[in-house]
Amino acid sequence: MDGLPASVDHDILAHRSIAAIATIREILGCTVHQAVDVYAQRYEELRRDRPDDFRPGPDEHGR
Repeated sequence: MDGLPASVDHDILAHRSIAAIATIREILGCTVHQAVDVYAQRYEELRRDRPDDFRPGPDEHGR
């Protein structure tokens, strides 16, 4: 997604959703709801394009 800093992708990949959404709000000057929508869109793009970059989340350890 154009216009977002690389830190958003890093936060998404590291399961730091709140940090990513806060950065999205700051950069785009949007509401929380809009930022969550942008986050969800970028999350899906990363899952599709870079699946190997996702670290297991806390609920996925040991599987």
